[in-house]
Parts: sequence; structure tokens; C-alpha cells
Amino acid sequence: MNNDSAGIASAKNASQRHAKRGLLREERLAERQLREEHRLRRASRSCNDRRRFDFGFRYCLGYNLRMPGKLTHLDESGRVQMVDVSAKPDTNRVAIAKGEVLMKKETLDLIRAGQIKKGDVLTVAQIAGITAAKRTADLIPLCHPLPLTKVDVDLTLDDSLPGVLITATAKVTGKTGVEMEALTAVSVAALTVYDMAKAAEKTMRIQNIRLVEKHGGRSGDVVNE
Repeated sequence: MNNDSAGIASAKNASQRHAKRGLLREERLAERQLREEHRLRRASRSCNDRRRFDFGFRYCLGYNLRMPGKLTHLDESGRVQMVDVSAKPDTNRVAIAKGEVLMKKETLDLIRAGQIKKGDVLTVAQIAGITAAKRTADLIPLCHPLPLTKVDVDLTLDDSLPGVLITATAKVTGKTGVEMEALTAVSVAALTVYDMAKAAEKTMRIQNIRLVEKHGGRSGDVVNE
């Protein structure tokens, strides 16, 4: 009986040792799998970071790299160029842009009453916008200088904003459009409103500058509002 008991105990101990070794193998396998998953995640993050870096690097240094697709302001080697429009016909072109200067009602009332110390806010801003439209090519590097036939800048006091609503219209008979001239007119007129009235309020906000319409040219008419 003693021999039988010893044999049973020995077999039981062997079975337990075998089970423990099996558990250890499973634990080690699980640890290896976990380490491999972590490694793959790190590699994936590193790869994504590298892709983002490469994209940003190509974007910043696009002037000397080949770019996918066709961008008119890049030549075949990826260098910046002013578009050659010499072969295009002269057509009548019009662009309308708008923007807003938000302010407190008290500031709007001062402008309406002509009590801003710097002077007539709307007239000065109107002149600034017209002047800026004529100088667009000096401000935006790849814009063509255009012989503008008309620039109109209208500033309206709007109690619903409250603030100043600015609308600019630019016209030309030429080979390229006048969207940038209209947008530049609105932008500088809005900055001038801010400059004229900033002594009364420094929390004014320039916002919502956008192209409303453009007509003429190869791309045809665009009406956004």
C-alpha cells in the first residue's frame, strides 16, 4: 500500500509540474504576443508620424519637389511660377466679395453719429478698399497686375450684426479674373474700419470674408450666395 501511495503521489506531482510548465509556456506566449502587438503599434505610429512629417516637408518645400496632379502655379519641376495667360482671350470679368466687422452697439452708434475721433470711418475705409484693390498684385505674389475698369466698395451699418457690412465689386476686361481684387478690397476696408474705431473698442472682430459671385472667364459663372 505504501508503494502504491507513493506511486500515486509521484504521478500527481508530475502531473502538477506538467500543468505548471504548460501554464508558464502559455504565459510566456501571451507575453510575447503582447510585446509583438506593442511593437507593431509603435511601428505603426512611427510610420504614420513619418508620413505626416514627409507630407509637411513636401508641402513646405514644394517649390523644388514634384507634386501630384496639376497646379497652375507650379511648373513641371514643382517650382512656383506666375501663370502664363498670354494665349487667353480678353473677356469681361466681374467679382463680388463681402465681409463683416462685428462690434458693440455703442461703437456702431459712434460711427453712425460721426463721433469717432479719427474721422469719417466709412469714407476712409471705402478709399482704403479701392486703393487696395488696385495694389493687389503688390500684396499677393502670384497675382497678375490688372487694368481694373471698376472698383466699388460699399460699407453699410447693420444693427442686426451689430457692425459694418462690406461689399466690394471689381471689374476688368482682361485675361484673368478679379476675385482677389474684390477680396483684397473687402479685407483692407475691414482692417481700416478696425483701425479707425479701435480707440473706442478693441474687441471688434473681422469675419466672414468670402467670394459671393464671379462672372466671365474659362471657368464660367460662380454664385455662392
